[in-house]
Amino acid sequence: EPLYGRFEVDGQTIEYKPDGDLRDFENVALDPSQPVNATNEAYFKKEVLPHVPDAWIDASKVDALDGEIGIVGYEIPFNRHFYQYQPPRALEEIDRDLDAVSSEIMQLLGSLKGEV
Repeated sequence: EPLYGRFEVDGQTIEYKPDGDLRDFENVALDPSQPVNATNEAYFKKEVLPHVPDAWIDASKVDALDGEIGIVGYEIPFNRHFYQYQPPRALEEIDRDLDAVSSEIMQLLGSLKGEV
């Protein structure tokens, strides 16, 4: 099964040793109508293999709760659900604040030189 790192070479099945530097993971959306393994395999074939043909799924990573390959977790995108857009301040207001801060800086620099 090449999907799980076992490749047929000269009539023998060889399992390559994974390179930790090349290890990566994907967040795969769960599909309640399919088993997790089927969802993972379909995603892997469609989204990963076309770009990295010698990649495989690490079958040793098994979820403790469902016993299937791949760790099941959930992502809650807080920004997507709770973000409230606040428009930026008006440009004129920002310019006034910058002018005020600039004049304060100039006064402080003047006091350092003794030009108060």
